[in-house]
Amino acid sequence: MPHAIKRIASRDTGERSLAEPEAFEVFSAALDGGIDEFELGALLGALATRPLASPELAGFRRATQQRLNRFGLPAGPRPVAVPSYCGARTQANLMPLVALALARLGVPVLVHGPLEGQGGVASASVLRELGVFPNATLNDASDALQASRIAFVPTALLCPALAGLVSLQARLGVPTCAREVAPLIDPFGGAALKLVPAGSENRCEALASVLAGLGGQALLFQGCEGEAYPDPLQRPAMTLFDGGERVTLFDGHAQPASPGAARAGALPEQPDAKATAAWIEQVLAGRQPMPLPIANLLACCLFGAGYAEDFNQAKAIVAVRAHTLSTA
Repeated sequence: MPHAIKRIASRDTGERSLAEPEAFEVFSAALDGGIDEFELGALLGALATRPLASPELAGFRRATQQRLNRFGLPAGPRPVAVPSYCGARTQANLMPLVALALARLGVPVLVHGPLEGQGGVASASVLRELGVFPNATLNDASDALQASRIAFVPTALLCPALAGLVSLQARLGVPTCAREVAPLIDPFGGAALKLVPAGSENRCEALASVLAGLGGQALLFQGCEGEAYPDPLQRPAMTLFDGGERVTLFDGHAQPASPGAARAGALPEQPDAKATAAWIEQVLAGRQPMPLPIANLLACCLFGAGYAEDFNQAKAIVAVRAHTLSTA
């Protein structure tokens, strides 16, 4: 472990990345409690000083995937796995809008993440205001997926080892690499459509390299504050990975952010959980317009989950159903 930490912390950028097998061994040890606290803090601190390389992401993801509690496939379209590990700080957390809109269209949605927002507004808090509560057991989560098409599974239930690393952010004072690994895992053993929000445009290519090698289905886009929804005042690129195929469904297009958008009702006026939930209810009831970037993401999800036969049909379904989701 000291050798791995020395390499990761090296100033020589050509020497400090771990190969995939090394990354797998290191992260396996971290997840299994095989590293003492001092070395674990040094490892996570060193990893926090730079972006993870693609082989490291792949190795960390493989170690985590092997330690998940997995779910059986619910009936209906391919389930969508939605990570929520950052919390929103500067604007409202609209990830629950994405999850609930998909569920009301009949797509099974499993949201996973911590219960707290690490200083921001956690998705768990917004979902609670909307009547979606964290599941206490795996059976409860499976029942919720069948009954209401949506389940919130705390990381501590999905993967206790990963939850331990996520929680160390509060002690270390910096985000841990676990937050970037979590969106790559699949609670359905490779059968889900994974939403993978990149923290920035620069991270998209590193994540794309990993997703291209994994197979399965994933939707990659730049998330808003690291959460699994696009900035409602921007239009980021959205890329679908289906097996070995990579397809850009929407090209990136920057929209000028309107300072008065929130005041005009286009976004929640306050970012707290209660105000955000009230605004989401208005959108689902058709009394507020669905932000176009989020409508785009919903169309990508319907297509990637196999709900629609082609992408044009998926876009048409969202356009028609966006005003009737409250009764779906």
